[in-house]
Amino acid sequence: MFKLKPIEKDAIPRALSKAERYRLLNEPREAESICRDILAIDPSNNDATVCLVLALTDLFEGEHVAASEVRPLVATLKSDYERAYYAGMVEERWSKAMIKAGHQPSRVDEFIRAAMDHFAAAESLAPASNDDAVLRWNACVRFIQHHHITPPAESDEPADVYGDDVPVR
Repeated sequence: MFKLKPIEKDAIPRALSKAERYRLLNEPREAESICRDILAIDPSNNDATVCLVLALTDLFEGEHVAASEVRPLVATLKSDYERAYYAGMVEERWSKAMIKAGHQPSRVDEFIRAAMDHFAAAESLAPASNDDAVLRWNACVRFIQHHHITPPAESDEPADVYGDDVPVR
């Protein structure tokens, strides 16, 4: 079997630049691979972690990467602001992927609202003149309006037709 080859620590800036370029070229698997190579020799590289998070969220549609696989990476980011902002990005992109996959808007409500909660937290932690979280919040509002997303109605919840007193078989 083949064994992965490590990259040189001095090659990290160039590799990170390539990973970002692959993301922009809509090749998130290549970006993911490079980020994982960087993190293999520098596990605390915050820029590689951010790029990996974004590459994986690029794969929500069609590749079956789940938000639950990405959330733990967000928790390793260095600043409170970044953890809040990128947690919002994960939930927002997960919401969009769910809509594109044909899920009912009411099923998306909890995720898009979680994104907005994260963006609100990031807004309060943002450095001066950084309105990125506000821009993402506004994008979420427009997404909700465009897709007519509302909280699930009580009737959307599965009914407990047997009641609690019926034994499980």
